[in-house]
Amino acid sequence: MAVVMAAADSTVVLLAFPDMTQTLNTNVYSSIWTIFVYMLVTAVMTTQLGKIGDVYGRAKVFNAGFGLFTIASALCGLSPNIFDLIFFRLIQGIGAAMLLANSGAIVADNFPKEQLGKAYGYIASGWGTGTLLGIVLGGVLTTFFGWRYVFFINVPIGIVAVILGTMYIKSKGVMKRHIDILGMLLLGAALSIVSYDALTVAANGFSTSDGGLITLGAALVIIFLLNERRSKDPVIDMTVFRNKVLRYSLFASMFLSLGYFSIIFMLILFLQGIVGLSPLYAALLLSPGAFVGALLSPMMGRHSDRIGAGTIATLGVACFCIAVAIYYFVVGNYSPVLLIVGSLVSGLGTAMFYPANNASVMANAAPGYFGATNGLLRTMQNIGGVMSYVVVIYISSESIPRSVAFQVFVGTTQLLGGLTSAFINGIHTALIVSLGFMILAAIFSYYRSVVGKKK
Repeated sequence: MAVVMAAADSTVVLLAFPDMTQTLNTNVYSSIWTIFVYMLVTAVMTTQLGKIGDVYGRAKVFNAGFGLFTIASALCGLSPNIFDLIFFRLIQGIGAAMLLANSGAIVADNFPKEQLGKAYGYIASGWGTGTLLGIVLGGVLTTFFGWRYVFFINVPIGIVAVILGTMYIKSKGVMKRHIDILGMLLLGAALSIVSYDALTVAANGFSTSDGGLITLGAALVIIFLLNERRSKDPVIDMTVFRNKVLRYSLFASMFLSLGYFSIIFMLILFLQGIVGLSPLYAALLLSPGAFVGALLSPMMGRHSDRIGAGTIATLGVACFCIAVAIYYFVVGNYSPVLLIVGSLVSGLGTAMFYPANNASVMANAAPGYFGATNGLLRTMQNIGGVMSYVVVIYISSESIPRSVAFQVFVGTTQLLGGLTSAFINGIHTALIVSLGFMILAAIFSYYRSVVGKKK
């Protein structure tokens, strides 16, 4: 239930963007931060919240996160303006980070290593179900009830989940750990500055001040890395990268997120801004992949336990690459049938990669460090996700006037004439770059399987 809700809220806002922007009488630049602030918070905080779970009990942090997520969802729906909504999305992101940082660790606490693939198959199924619900509910609720209900729907589910979690989820042992607050602040500041600067460049073009922000962001990254080397319990524990299987698994996950995380976002802006579809119809076209991912993940997780995580995960990345190639042709010559085929292939990739890769990570985590390792996995995934949006927005907005691009990003403008061809070229370029990142993910995943066989 936790993964379903967290996944749903990562996609549901995309389809609610047009109605949200217009109802709150705001600009598209402000609206897009309802996505970014959620992703930034989960990117920065998941590792440390996993450590907090190791220290104080994963069940306590998990259940508290569910409560916070539920309350923040209600406040998001009640927000009178965009600034309140962004703030409550930040709080919601903290709750989501508490859930995601500890959910995988709780699974690792309760299943032996040889059954982790099956267990994470069900977790991945929950993620696919949440993505599907986010897409479909985002279209249905926005079309018939308004954007506020995409947040209100979380409240009854959250109340039930908190009751069930309190009754049945128990912590298994704690460890004394140090929380790297300075590292969290440095990483958060670096990611925020880079994201803010990328959005500013996309909206207004490059200026001298942007160069200064890039320099500041790079300096903060260097300071962050130096701090990590001295910290007792750093945000990103560099020692875990000594385990080659774990290292390649983490990088495969990060580069896949970097390449694929914003693909749905790009397809939605294409379907609404160029093809002219309604949010509901766009949602229905994109839903088959999420359905397949939810349906097949448990089975693929069991296969990864039997034949090895590396093989299944690498084939999953290959499916994502094929899906992106299909989307490339769809954007050039729109075909709803071909779009559905691409969605189905990506759903197969989801079912194959995530259960196997997550099982590979947690099977190689040190006992007692499940929370920190699962948090690190989520952090690297979310860093890739944040940068995925940055890359796509920057590349796409170079092809047409930036003010128009930002309106297309949230579906408030439909392109016509020559601008359509230019924007399609921009999307094609973004897809090629995304494919390059996914090829890197495939390489890391393949080498993980090679190293695993040697062991």
